[in-house]
Amino acid sequence: MKPITVFLADDNRAVRKGFRKILEHEDDLEVVGEAKDGRQTVAMVKRLHPEVVLMDIAMPLLNGLNATREILQAAPATKVIMLSAHSDEVYVEEATKSGAMGYLIKQSAVEVVCGAVREVQSGHTFYSASIPSRLHKRNGKKRVG
Repeated sequence: MKPITVFLADDNRAVRKGFRKILEHEDDLEVVGEAKDGRQTVAMVKRLHPEVVLMDIAMPLLNGLNATREILQAAPATKVIMLSAHSDEVYVEEATKSGAMGYLIKQSAVEVVCGAVREVQSGHTFYSASIPSRLHKRNGKKRVG
């Protein structure tokens, strides 16, 4: 079975390295690239065509929200999961408006991150459990875990 291809976008090298370690332990997930800013992310995703992008919301040169919009315009089959240290309603709503299919708090457990990638790749939405359930209802999204 072909692994799900994943791209990591975060301006913090330690965060990228941590997510890479998490994902590399899974037989069905493959990290195909990473970037430290939004512009680099858009360019590399257009070239590599990963199935899922784990995207930091706050990045230099182009934030994660605008990078998501550009990626989905150029490669609509790509799924984006927004990463943030914040679970504030405004961030979650903006991520959803940008086209992200998931929203993860960076401190999420290993199983949650891997599960989110699998769920989003298969066409479902995924929100961290700490995201208020009213946002799922308002956005018409089904909370997976």
